[in-house]
Amino acid sequence: MAKLWGGRFTEPTDTTVEAFTASVDFDRRLYRQDIAGSVAHATMLAEVGVLDVVERDAIVDGLRDIESDIDAGRFEWSTALEDVHMNIEAALTERIGEAGKKLHTGRSRNDQVATDLRLYVRGETDAVVDALRRLRGVLLDLAEREAQTVMPGFTHLQSAQPITFGHHVLAWHAMLERDTARFADARRRINRLPLGAAALAGTSFPVDPLITARLLEFDGLCENSVDAVSDRDFVLEFTSAGAILMVHLSRMCEELVLWCSPLYGFVSLPDAFCTGSSIMPQKKNPDVPELVRGKTGRVVGSLMGLLTLMKAQPLAYNRDNQEDKESLFDAADTVRGCLAVFTEMIGGLEADRETLRAAAGRGHATATDLADYLVRAGMAFRDAHEAVGRAVRGAVETGRELEELDVAELRALCGDAVGADVRDVLSLDGSVASRAHPGGTAPVRVREAIGAARTRLAGAPPGR
Repeated sequence: MAKLWGGRFTEPTDTTVEAFTASVDFDRRLYRQDIAGSVAHATMLAEVGVLDVVERDAIVDGLRDIESDIDAGRFEWSTALEDVHMNIEAALTERIGEAGKKLHTGRSRNDQVATDLRLYVRGETDAVVDALRRLRGVLLDLAEREAQTVMPGFTHLQSAQPITFGHHVLAWHAMLERDTARFADARRRINRLPLGAAALAGTSFPVDPLITARLLEFDGLCENSVDAVSDRDFVLEFTSAGAILMVHLSRMCEELVLWCSPLYGFVSLPDAFCTGSSIMPQKKNPDVPELVRGKTGRVVGSLMGLLTLMKAQPLAYNRDNQEDKESLFDAADTVRGCLAVFTEMIGGLEADRETLRAAAGRGHATATDLADYLVRAGMAFRDAHEAVGRAVRGAVETGRELEELDVAELRALCGDAVGADVRDVLSLDGSVASRAHPGGTAPVRVREAIGAARTRLAGAPPGR
């Protein structure tokens, strides 16, 4: 098959090289973006007088017909034509004749693929933002249901202080809110049009990229033609934001895997999101959170691969950049798939409030409250810390929790400042309620935080 660039060559491409260099098997998924970019390019060429109206209409109609054929599975892709761009252009010329050969005027595959990729990444960014909005809404619903549910807060996976389950879920939401902001911020840099840069130096034809940008809904232009065709920062940013998001999901999944174990029994996952064992009839395995946790490695790996791909590349375009697509596609597919299944799973999660409360009562979790109580009575904090440490040691030695010590024992261990009101301080509900500052775990603050988060979520623009 004759190459569209074959005029300079005296022999055909070696078949091994042809197979090695072809990208159509994976970049064909960019066909919608490629056709949209070509329709806009042809429209712009007609507006500046490079094409006439008849040629423009023939090109646009031909491209729409090709898109319909691809949608219906009727289009025949050719490895010999290397990539999605050459396949579509060759088919267009075959269908409409001479006008098809004029489509590429003032354009190179370098700025063409950069445009296609930006359109793709912009669309994936919007889809991820929308998926994050759905997940965040589900998390806020869960936090509201469990705003008063007491649970142990952990540091080093050791019981630290009592918190509410709703407060913990809001910590998950905070991660995802930052993720949303990262994708939204990256979108501003993604949404710049490189078309018009041609191979690297621009074009001598009187193109008007502002027309193309308007038709494709880009916010502006890439300002330097060399950078326009060689920049893949927008791919790196998207994948980086995706990797951070997946790390956040992985942290949540790790907690869910632990919490749904009978050793914890904090939560129950819907049966539809778990599987059994082929040999152990009693098993209910948390496969979804385990797989999301595992798939984090795919996205982090894609980011590492893309960073390595771009390292030390000289300007401008290099064929190395053909290798950016498979990593990008896999990262985008993985992020969206994980968000979808995680959202549905969280929607069916149930907290075991009694087990959570019982766990919060183990591990002397109100020790800091007792130290604060002594400080308010006039003791220096370091002295209070030491005194409470003695009280905890005494409780451990007698096989009890700190709050199980009577007032006389606490007074003997901590000093005469201990009064009968110490019972209020050592209670789980009292401890949680006392954290009533902004950002604290007191139920009243948790509900305020949920309301504020809902307002921000409702006011933020969705993926566009």
